[in-house]
Amino acid sequence: MTDYTIKELTDMVRAFCGERDWDQFHNPKDLAIGISTEANELLDIFRFKNAEEMMGLFKEPKQREHIEEELADVLFFVLRFAQMNNIELKHALETKIEKNAKKYPVEQAKGQNKKYNEF
Repeated sequence: MTDYTIKELTDMVRAFCGERDWDQFHNPKDLAIGISTEANELLDIFRFKNAEEMMGLFKEPKQREHIEEELADVLFFVLRFAQMNNIELKHALETKIEKNAKKYPVEQAKGQNKKYNEF
């Protein structure tokens, strides 16, 4: 298993799409729709499952593969959206984590699943 950087993953997606001449179809709206669609396909796998059933999905090879494929589809669209719109994902994530650290201070948020305005 190889560990790739975000840039290497983005380059893989860019090359894949470039070989297929897909830039013309990858505007912000359609890529955002792709992210949402693929995320919902991932979510659908877990619909109406209790905690035990959900954990069992990861033990069943075909179901695990399905989960991995849908998660990879989400990642593909996220990487492509960032690539097509010149968004540096590492910087965006670091900035968002810094903001969230202020919204969710450890002393208030630890062990809680409340939204920041509910503390």
